[in-house]
Amino acid sequence: MKQMFQSASSGKTSVVDVPAPAVMTGGVLIRTAASLISAGTERTAVNFSKMSLIEKARKRPDLVKKVLEKAKNEGMLQAVESAFSKLDQPMVLGYSSAGTVIEVGEGVTEFRVGDRVACAGGKYASHAEIASVPVNLTAPVPDGVPLEHAAFATVGAIGLHGFRMSEAELGETVVVLGLGLIGLLTVQIARAAGCRVVGIDLDPERVALAMTLGAEAGAATSEDPDGVVRAATDGRGADVVLITAGTSSNDPVELAGEICRDRGRVVVVGAVGMDLPRPPYYDKELSFRISRSYGPGRYDPSYEEGGIDYPIGHVRWTENRNLRSFLRLVADGSVDIAPLLTHKHPIAEAPEAYARILDPGDKSLGLLLTYPQGPDLGEDKPARTVKVGTPTPKVTGEIGLGLLGAGNFATGTLLPAIEKARGYRMVGVVTRSGVSAQHAASKHGFGFASTSEREIVHHEDVDLVAIATRHDLHARQIRESLAAGKSVFCEKPPCLTRDELAELVRAADAAPQSAILVGYNRRFAPMAVDLRRHFADCGEPMVATYRVNAGFIPLDHWTQDPTIGGGRIIGEGCHFIDFLDHLFDSRPVRVYAAGAPDKGRYRDDNVQLTLTFANGSVGTILYTAAGDKGSGKERVEAFGGGRSASLDDYRELTLVKSGKSSATKNRLRQDKGHGAEWVALKEALRQGTGSPIGLESWVATSLATFAAVESLHSGRPVDIDVEAFIADALAADDSVEGKASPNG
Repeated sequence: MKQMFQSASSGKTSVVDVPAPAVMTGGVLIRTAASLISAGTERTAVNFSKMSLIEKARKRPDLVKKVLEKAKNEGMLQAVESAFSKLDQPMVLGYSSAGTVIEVGEGVTEFRVGDRVACAGGKYASHAEIASVPVNLTAPVPDGVPLEHAAFATVGAIGLHGFRMSEAELGETVVVLGLGLIGLLTVQIARAAGCRVVGIDLDPERVALAMTLGAEAGAATSEDPDGVVRAATDGRGADVVLITAGTSSNDPVELAGEICRDRGRVVVVGAVGMDLPRPPYYDKELSFRISRSYGPGRYDPSYEEGGIDYPIGHVRWTENRNLRSFLRLVADGSVDIAPLLTHKHPIAEAPEAYARILDPGDKSLGLLLTYPQGPDLGEDKPARTVKVGTPTPKVTGEIGLGLLGAGNFATGTLLPAIEKARGYRMVGVVTRSGVSAQHAASKHGFGFASTSEREIVHHEDVDLVAIATRHDLHARQIRESLAAGKSVFCEKPPCLTRDELAELVRAADAAPQSAILVGYNRRFAPMAVDLRRHFADCGEPMVATYRVNAGFIPLDHWTQDPTIGGGRIIGEGCHFIDFLDHLFDSRPVRVYAAGAPDKGRYRDDNVQLTLTFANGSVGTILYTAAGDKGSGKERVEAFGGGRSASLDDYRELTLVKSGKSSATKNRLRQDKGHGAEWVALKEALRQGTGSPIGLESWVATSLATFAAVESLHSGRPVDIDVEAFIADALAADDSVEGKASPNG
């Protein structure tokens, strides 16, 4: 299928053949008929991407600060490579579309194949022939409303939510300041609600159009808008001013203060300067509000992606209900889309459409991209795999690699490490988003891009499946890859529950020919290797502390969700437990965890774990999200056999023995062992020696994270017996087999 995206570094827009997405659980698959280019919003995004690095830095000093912090903690080269990797990612454009349902996901009951729907949301209602959209971002299109008009629903819902924020009442005078697409839709919404409407804009032609759409009065800003508003309100001023303009200037909020009545309301819908002038806002005691997109639910993953609706008795107008409400206004003729639809372009001509909105003299309003329908699209089921480039010939000794997941970590860290390790042949890459799969395949030389996991797991040329997806997918993907006879590399953690861990033990036992490496890269870091060697013959149990200044992550981030990311102890704390396991060359047998109160800001983010190991060594992990990033992220201190050592952020290692100290520093970059990890895996696969990290070790690490969470919540230490766990898991497998086949 064809989809449009933009380079974040150059601003160039392209239409590319990418794999069609799969239908998601709780969502529907849509064949797009039309998608709207929102000239104001998307012009801003495109213009920013076209800026030079210096111009971007001036516009976004917050991002510059992050790069400088990263350079301080991880080295300048690391920071530069990371920044350029993010700039290289393609930007998906579009957020308002309409089409026909072609597949319904699990758990969806309100839509059927063939239903006409309007879709909303960045990443979902994008400029693509096929879109996979969650149900709460999908609304049925009423009979009689053309899909081309329904494609305006998201933008209309933005105007509708802003109008609701104003609490305008029947008979009040509403000024719409800024008569672009959202402004002209808002004029009609306010008129339909029984309000008297005045339209104001820089362009007299837009004012004239607003008058034909229901505004009782209007003025260009170069005329006398204050006089026009006073004439329309018997000298009182506007009850409500809705600012739908888009400009960095502070002029709109200044004008709004002048034309509003005493104790009137000002609502900002567009992106404008917001340096409020004190005299009018104070003297009139004006209310100033900001409308956030198209209604409650926006930016809430549990609502938008999880499909959890807000009860209507508590939240009358969600973003989905706003979409439906706007479409009803279109259906009953209260909102007329036709005068606002100024241009249509087929998807193949999308770059020309974007060139139009970048023209300073262009006066376009509604620009639609249209898509082939029915047989013109090709096969009934859209292709979920596309070839990328020319496949490279297979070389003896090369390991065929298939990648599941191509997010920032995979493309910015894993793939560069794999390429430097050499010896891997890039067969194919699969992501939920066809755009990210196609981009990763093009950049890193994969033979194909797909949105179907089966294309990787069952591909005859794939020897190793690398898993870099969300944490809740890991256990299943490991099991399916092992069952298909593949070796597996899986980013941490391998699973989120004890039951999943037991299933992995059984899957590994059933596939002895396959290697499993969990991505505990830190043990492979050159400085970590030197640190372990320093204590290799210390002759007694060791003591070590691992301090992790992890940084704050909001509670609504997917890693914080116990069912998706596992939380921070299971999702990231496993790294540091594995490091101690490797340093001590012993398995953890007991964990005690204590934590600071979360107080609604954290979720088990500030904890101290004390781990006892089988050989008597003791390790402490201090993990916190409450610190300042400027103090660095990771520091290890280790002691044993009259020796000491400290490791700071994998850039500085100090070893002390017999009163003598030696230090190693790397000021330009941090090396956490990703490259060495892939070299070690390559050699193990070639020699058939199994995984560089044994099953007992990574199983013990997972058990330790589960025990840590249990201890934190119970307040008691929790014992770990990895050998017993493995034995029980295998025995359970035998029991299940026996019950399934009593005569076997």
